[in-house]
Amino acid sequence: METTIKNNRPPYGIITILMIGAFISMLNETLLNVALPSIMKDLNVGASTVQWLSTGYMLVNGVMIPATAFLIQKYSVRGLFLTAISLFTAGTILAGFSHVFSVLLIARMIQASGSAIMMPLLMNVMLTSFPPEKRGAAMGLFGLVFIFAPAVGPTLSGYLVEHHDWRILFHLVSPIAAISLLIGIFLLKDKKEKVDIRLDFLSLVLSSIAFGGLLYGFSSAGDKGWDSLQVYGTISAGAISLVLFIIRQNKMEKPMLNFKIYKYPMFALSSAISIVISMAMFSAMLLMPIYLQTIRGITPLKSGLLMLPGSLLMGIMSPITGKLFDKFGGRVLAVIGLSITTFTTYMFSKLSLDTSYTELILIYSARMFGMSMVMMPVMTNGLNQLPARFYPHGTAMNNTLQQVSGAIGSALLVTIMSTRTKTHATDLAASTMKHLTSRPTPEVIATMKHQIAMKAMLEGINDSFLVSVGIACIALALAFFIKRAKQAEDPFETTASGQNVVNKLIEN
Repeated sequence: METTIKNNRPPYGIITILMIGAFISMLNETLLNVALPSIMKDLNVGASTVQWLSTGYMLVNGVMIPATAFLIQKYSVRGLFLTAISLFTAGTILAGFSHVFSVLLIARMIQASGSAIMMPLLMNVMLTSFPPEKRGAAMGLFGLVFIFAPAVGPTLSGYLVEHHDWRILFHLVSPIAAISLLIGIFLLKDKKEKVDIRLDFLSLVLSSIAFGGLLYGFSSAGDKGWDSLQVYGTISAGAISLVLFIIRQNKMEKPMLNFKIYKYPMFALSSAISIVISMAMFSAMLLMPIYLQTIRGITPLKSGLLMLPGSLLMGIMSPITGKLFDKFGGRVLAVIGLSITTFTTYMFSKLSLDTSYTELILIYSARMFGMSMVMMPVMTNGLNQLPARFYPHGTAMNNTLQQVSGAIGSALLVTIMSTRTKTHATDLAASTMKHLTSRPTPEVIATMKHQIAMKAMLEGINDSFLVSVGIACIALALAFFIKRAKQAEDPFETTASGQNVVNKLIEN
């Protein structure tokens, strides 16, 4: 891959094939969310069981992604892509013909094992194929996949599930995945020198327990509560394993995931901002469907359509933002983008029972516009400072932390919404009883209970959005410290070249 930079000829064919594969794998991640109620009814399972289709997918990603740094260094792009797309295709076909929940869950996990490899692989190819001064525009195209695919998923899913059986979601994706596999087999060619590197089994076990435990624990907290042994037990096990994993990686000569990348300040800063943004971003993705469907009674399709203009705007802006990043750097874009994001998130904390559909579209679209100026520029600026040897570790670290911080953000916001809803319900009930002048009929009591429940949930959602404003403010404050990153010298290469000079002198 290094030769592509020197010859100024990026491998556009490889990148295109990888982008198609990454697009369908990212699309698949959010495609199923709207279909979960239909699957519950069809396969006769409860909400806590069906949720494993999302949680299980996330867990496999959390376990697999840290290992991608090793896989990218060890194997060729062709070998990894064909393995990933084969797993994804097999899982998709199996899911499309599933009539038992256990088979569907296994199929989703097979899908996830392929999907987990795809995004870090594409990001690594982009980094090694373009010099830093052209990387913004290239990563902008990558952002199109990263942002647009999961954003359009719920809208497409809402339309298809409303008119067809939920299995159509898999039948739609499987032929595209199969075509990508065939294209990869015949057209994808790259050479890879043999690398003497072995996977440390203990590192893999510690990594799996660490990230798997954290992801499972935090994603279960909203449903089971923080006082559940299943929640704090898995989070504790994950945290202890993570500490042991980091200690082991720092002692190894060739670690599975190199934590020394955090000695590069711009990468460390970009990583911190990305974690905070991922937590804040989940507020609208998670809370808006609850507000729209549960409180306002808007259909899943109309909910998806409400979010579509913002998602399209974000997708269109991604390549433009990439070019602006090459010209102006990351700080200006991040500060403007996060200012818009913070303000629009605050607007969402003022939702009412009669906020107009048009107003919701405008606020959501403006928020997506702000987000489009943040994610890719911040991430690219941080990766730009890393020596090329650390690219696989940087991309794996970013992808892993986004999964974990997304789960933490979701759990935090759901918990705040739930606890504040209960508090508001108690206060509203007490206030209503205080102002009653006569004994109400059972029908009136039922109506009052429903109104109190809806009003309390609305206030809980608003409180949760208000916390998101605080989280976004932290990211905004950090954005002021961003500087245009220059690629740091690789101490390993410097030492190696110095040793070569010494060897030549000895020979002479």
